[in-house]
Amino acid sequence: MKQRTYLCIDMKSFYASVECAERELNPFEVNLVVADPTRSSNTICLAISPKMKSLGVKNRCRLGDIPKGMDFIVAMPRMGLYEDYCAEIYSIYLDYMDKMDVYQYSIDEAFIDATDYLKLYEKTPVQFAKMLLDEIASRLKIPATVGIGTNMYLAKIALDITAKRTKDHIGYLDEKLFKEQLWDYTPLTDFWGIGKGKSDRLAKYGIKTMRDIAEAPEELLYRIFGIDAELMIDHANGIEPCTLEDIHNYKSKSKSISNSQVLFKDTPFDEARIIISEMILEASQQLKKRKMITSKVGIGVVYSRGYIPSTGEVLNVHAATNAFSILNEYGLKAFDATTVKGAPIRKLCVTFPDIADESAEGYDLFCDYEKIAKENKAEKAVLSIKEKFGKNAMLRAIDFKEGATQRERNKMIGGHNGGEE
Repeated sequence: MKQRTYLCIDMKSFYASVECAERELNPFEVNLVVADPTRSSNTICLAISPKMKSLGVKNRCRLGDIPKGMDFIVAMPRMGLYEDYCAEIYSIYLDYMDKMDVYQYSIDEAFIDATDYLKLYEKTPVQFAKMLLDEIASRLKIPATVGIGTNMYLAKIALDITAKRTKDHIGYLDEKLFKEQLWDYTPLTDFWGIGKGKSDRLAKYGIKTMRDIAEAPEELLYRIFGIDAELMIDHANGIEPCTLEDIHNYKSKSKSISNSQVLFKDTPFDEARIIISEMILEASQQLKKRKMITSKVGIGVVYSRGYIPSTGEVLNVHAATNAFSILNEYGLKAFDATTVKGAPIRKLCVTFPDIADESAEGYDLFCDYEKIAKENKAEKAVLSIKEKFGKNAMLRAIDFKEGATQRERNKMIGGHNGGEE
């Protein structure tokens, strides 16, 4: 099998670097945080500049945790701008290779199969990586780090661990180097795919390193983690069979749609009920876009910390549908029946856990089919207008009630300010 070469490229402190680039500032020389100060001093900083990291400030800290007396710039999150920069970086990759050899893993991280391009550009893996990093820095002023590996897992580990030890911020691993350099490395939580929960469970059996995992009895690992043990054993030996081609050919088997939001403040029952309706509407519109229907509606409510455990319920709908009027009826019924009225609410969830193609749509004898058909026609017209003119181009009366959040949420991307006024 042909030996492959993968790159895993990460934009350094991406959001903060973008804000520095917009201000013509050097992120290695200026203190800058990306955060929304209107949400109080407890708001999480989405990113801090490399300069602040070098001074000991932790990434993803709270605004109020930054040492007193430290001067810094606070940049309001602009998620739309960061998406634009991500698209520009992706276009740089496409200047040098085919899109099937690029996988955008997240807004600031991408995998590249460089195998067939090393000979084409007459470069070593490190030279090819430097070429891309220099191009990104030249065009967009965004610094980056890169991991190079003989498979995707090793490229990711080279980025997360090895690159941090090099002056040029480029790390390289093959299976031999992985065992030589990282088999006895700790903590295990630095390795992709091993969180604190898994690490703690392994520690109970004296397993604290990748070498320990590789040498542990397989029966033990399968007993602890089930089928997930197979992937853990492969990774402990530096093996990853998945290729970029496999990822591009993957077809999701997802059979659900869900929507959740952390509320801006502790919210009473009546206001949360309005927001639930807005969320059901948004989820039902997602169904229409995907030409899907659902036969179940689920509601979840998480209360402010220190109060009571979360509540919720999933109800069967009498007829599989994507009609908001029907789904809202069942959603509110579940909300009213399970939500504790006196407790402040901080997070809401709506899920349609059982979806199917809309060709299977059907109603019982008691349903006004003409009314549903009319509603669906109107909703499709609304979706068309929103896609053309923006999410706030058409709103319902409910969106103007006290406590409603949809108008503000429509301006956000990923729960943060999208940069729109």
